[in-house]
Amino acid sequence: MAHSEFALVFIAGAVTMLATGLGALPFFFIETVSDRLNVALWGVASGIMVSASVFGLIFEAREYGGPVQIGAGLLVGAALVAVSRKLIHGYEFDPGRYESADFPTLVLVVGVLTVHSFPEGVAVGVSFAQLGLEGGVPLYGFSIPVLAVFMTVAISIHNIPEGIAVSIPLQSMGAGVPRMAWWAVFTSIPQPIGAVIAYGFVRLARDLLAFGFGFAAGAMLWLVIIELIPEGREAGAELPDNGNRVLIAGFIAGILIMLPLLFV
Repeated sequence: MAHSEFALVFIAGAVTMLATGLGALPFFFIETVSDRLNVALWGVASGIMVSASVFGLIFEAREYGGPVQIGAGLLVGAALVAVSRKLIHGYEFDPGRYESADFPTLVLVVGVLTVHSFPEGVAVGVSFAQLGLEGGVPLYGFSIPVLAVFMTVAISIHNIPEGIAVSIPLQSMGAGVPRMAWWAVFTSIPQPIGAVIAYGFVRLARDLLAFGFGFAAGAMLWLVIIELIPEGREAGAELPDNGNRVLIAGFIAGILIMLPLLFV
């Protein structure tokens, strides 16, 4: 496999990583993000992730394997995220604590970031499995799969609300926008790494493509269930109806945002 292919996949992962920093940009213009907007953004992020998992990864997986392979991938992806999160249950990422962390704390921080962000990088890497084949989007001499474009855009948009979530507590501590953007990007560092690892795996193990697509989809869907939606519900605790209607509206909007890419 050419080094240029791995470089391209790494760049795609880096784009999604840097998109997290965009979550700090609103704080150039406003001091606080309302609960309603916060809930809506978590809903949009959840809808984008579900849309990317189902309409992107799972639909693509059907081209390479049957329900057993796809189902096994879904279960393993979800189980890996569930087990990983259980091992670090109760630990919250705290940039201030990180700055003065001893080695055990640093290991925990890296673990939190990896569990949170790595599956999204895997999804990007897997989506590049058909890189170089006919029917892709031409770019700088590469034929990039439409699915890869879809996933890179989806994860990038999804990462913006996560950047906002990281920035809110930092803003209350008096941090400036550049520092908020840096810490937001830092939380997504595992994404380009995961993208390259996943791409190398699916290119070497072509017979496991259906499993690989299912694995990435299962990991992301489980993240929506155990992280994104609970985050949205927590942010809407003070709103009427606990913010459920806003969350659902955002979720639907997230799905609709990604639908046009299915027809590219």
